Amino acid sequence: MGFKCGIVGLPNVGKSTLFNALTNSSKAQAENFPFCTIDPNIGIVPVPDERIDRLSEISSSKKKIYTTISFVDIAGLVKGASKGEGLGNKFLSHIREVDAIVHMIRCFDSEDIQNVNTGVDPIRDLEIIETEMMLADIESLQKRLDKKNKKNLDEKLLEILENAFEALNNGKDLSILANEYDDKIMNQTGLLTIKPKIYVCNVDEESIKNGNNYTNNFIKKFGAQNTIIISADIENQINQFEKEEKKNFMNMIDINETGLNKLISKGYNILKLETFFTSGPEETRAWTIKKNCTAPIAAGEIHTDFEKGFIRAETVSYKDFIENNGWSNSRSNGKMRLEGKDYIVKDGDVLNFRFNT
Repeated sequence: MGFKCGIVGLPNVGKSTLFNALTNSSKAQAENFPFCTIDPNIGIVPVPDERIDRLSEISSSKKKIYTTISFVDIAGLVKGASKGEGLGNKFLSHIREVDAIVHMIRCFDSEDIQNVNTGVDPIRDLEIIETEMMLADIESLQKRLDKKNKKNLDEKLLEILENAFEALNNGKDLSILANEYDDKIMNQTGLLTIKPKIYVCNVDEESIKNGNNYTNNFIKKFGAQNTIIISADIENQINQFEKEEKKNFMNMIDINETGLNKLISKGYNILKLETFFTSGPEETRAWTIKKNCTAPIAAGEIHTDFEKGFIRAETVSYKDFIENNGWSNSRSNGKMRLEGKDYIVKDGDVLNFRFNT
């Protein structure tokens, strides 16, 4: 399953630099002028998980397959994007396709890097982006709720769209609707302002550990829960090193977690995701599912036939699998359970599905 994050922000805030660092590529043009990213660059990155390595070792797997996260570097927008200014229309169509939005916010001073607005003001910059997305949603809702179009909508979706239209016109956050309706129908709305958000404060090297006045003011207004502090330039440097050199460099600048790991952790949290594993001689593999997912739905992530013909799931927790050195001892020591259709899969479960073909 994995998930897709769209990196958005005003021009020249460091989106393409961060994208290159996260995906360890130079696909994005990290140039110092607005709109250097015209079409979205997409990078698919394996999600680091030490549990995969340990399971693979115990099962003597021929290969190991990590779950993935996709990053989409979306062209910078400007004030008026909802009316087509800059690359507005392209920007707004690309952002509708992602699961979560990574707001890249400039929190550093530099005379060498152009700023499309006067001075550095992270709060103003975010408000520009969110206002443009809100205006785009209002315009979209007006069209969909037109008499000619709304008759084609099912009753539940129509109810949500009408509530969303009212909320946006009254300046309310659409997260209130996310608490009332399930994710599946919310995704059908196609609304930008309802997507989960991660705020990335892009800082200079001196501010990476403790932030600065810009990040402090930003967090004071928008909160720390979905905010992370990253230096895109430092992330780029980290990715130039091999594993041991990378570790030494991070120790030298006193950071213990990469920006990629921070983003993945926040992404899993706001999207309510977790991981289960399959492990055997052929392969050890990680699978991403929604929290509170039942065993048949988890089986369907592997193949739809597994879900349709589901019988039972042989289940061992990651901890028990490691402590008992694999499937055989887990069975003989009573640590393997047979779980049915109502079982809620837990993060780290190692599963083997029984199913009818």
